[in-house]
Amino acid sequence: MHVSIFGLTISSSWGNGHATLWRGLCRGLAERGHQITFFERDVPYYAQHRDLRHWPHGDLQLYPSWERLVPLARARLAHSDAVIITSFCPDANPALELAETQRHLKKAFYDMDTPVTLQSLAQGKSVPYLPLDGLSRYDTVLSFTGGPVIKALVEQLGAREVHVLFGHADPEVHRPETANAAYRSDLSYLGTFAADRQPALERLFVEPARQSAGRKFLLAGSLYPPTFPWTPNIYFIPHLAPPEHPAFFSSSALTLNVTRRAMAENGYCPSGRLFEAAACGTPILSDVWDGIERFFAPGKEILLAETTEEVLAALSLPLARLQEIGEAGRQRVLKEHTSQARARDLEQILFA
Repeated sequence: MHVSIFGLTISSSWGNGHATLWRGLCRGLAERGHQITFFERDVPYYAQHRDLRHWPHGDLQLYPSWERLVPLARARLAHSDAVIITSFCPDANPALELAETQRHLKKAFYDMDTPVTLQSLAQGKSVPYLPLDGLSRYDTVLSFTGGPVIKALVEQLGAREVHVLFGHADPEVHRPETANAAYRSDLSYLGTFAADRQPALERLFVEPARQSAGRKFLLAGSLYPPTFPWTPNIYFIPHLAPPEHPAFFSSSALTLNVTRRAMAENGYCPSGRLFEAAACGTPILSDVWDGIERFFAPGKEILLAETTEEVLAALSLPLARLQEIGEAGRQRVLKEHTSQARARDLEQILFA
């Protein structure tokens, strides 16, 4: 089958979690024999930090404006079997209008930020990637998050059917590597700055660093402000390209997962980074949210913390115990949470 995707970005992982997820998912689809076209508006923000230029698993179409893209997009849609339009796609609504001219197409909307979408609506904010009349014009809606948002997508936005398509990791990319001295740490954190994540990050990362002068803490991610409360033992990498993620995680004695507030309040919200770290065999210390046991067994495949004291206790565990948890988490990902498994799920949703 031929799938056309209109998304935020697959070419740049700078400041977003969409790109790496799409790379893994599209690889899984391509390995199952499907053809992929990914349409991405070529904006300076991502162009300056592009870390994928030659994509072997599909056809990446970067375009300067919607008007310039229409002839090519119309031709591709005419020969596609399904189209997926995502949250934060800058041309989501004109893409839907164009897709509606092809009556044979299966039309799907993939909200990779569902709690954020619903929170914006509740606050009366404009959500430009949503049609004004809701989601009823789509044949199916995919949600990156499970739990109560599924009901909200139906009742508030008129979705006809909703399927959950959680995050994942590509084990061909995310796997254990030899530790790299540049990335060695007692506790690492990989994530873009987000104001609503900051209180938890200070409680679970900054304060433990302040109380553990003899340990090394490593933070990697973009958009961190000069006012971030650095300590002498927190080391910073402004941006870590996806090819470096396995080495980063594999060099961490323990890595931290912190969830954005809207996602954590909803629950059932595993980030792609969670699966990536686990696939590398790295023991994970995560904040707590409803449904996390659906993905990893607490105490066996993942560690949980809500307080600074719980982080300090995790840091004091024997290395052998941490490695045991890391390997158990890796086996869980390989069994249930690979990009290839999600590609099979998506294939069933679109083409069954």
